[in-house]
Amino acid sequence: MKNKIYIFLFFLFFVTGCVGTGSSGVFGTGVTIALDPRSLGTQIDDSIMDKSLDAKLVAMNKNYFISVNTKVLDGRIFITGKVETPEEKLKITKIAWEIKGARSVKNDLKIKENFNFKQSAKDLLITSQLRSALIFNKKITAVNYNIDTYKKKIYIYGLAETKDERLEVIDEAKQILDVEDIVSSILLVEDLRIKKD
Repeated sequence: MKNKIYIFLFFLFFVTGCVGTGSSGVFGTGVTIALDPRSLGTQIDDSIMDKSLDAKLVAMNKNYFISVNTKVLDGRIFITGKVETPEEKLKITKIAWEIKGARSVKNDLKIKENFNFKQSAKDLLITSQLRSALIFNKKITAVNYNIDTYKKKIYIYGLAETKDERLEVIDEAKQILDVEDIVSSILLVEDLRIKKD
């Protein structure tokens, strides 16, 4: 029975792979694609790299499906989440570098500790507050950013249209209560290899 659940989850992962994680249905995906400053070809290449890395990680350890998050922007791979040992963190970095087209790998994986409900709830609250602030800020294209929080430390990955937008995102993060540190990996559109026309 347990294997059937894993197979179902694995199948579901690939079936929903064409729909953006932050969207609802095809309309949301279309809007995400339209607002993304990367060219369509770059978006497809990044998506293929992301799914390929996810598949390799799940093949290595089924628990990575939930505990490890990946994002690929213009061939740059960003990894967040939690693993059991430092050796696992190194293995995941090696696998990420083996993905065809990888230009760089930023591994922000943390080593798991005992579950702390209070800390997890605070981290979720911080992520939700920042996500809401980005959505309501008219100077920011919120769909271009991924946010992860671990022990009051915010990790922000995404693409900014301008330097001002990047500063605005960081400023919004600084205004969230209880945040101890901000790790920003925000690329500028001008830094992309291939831009949308």
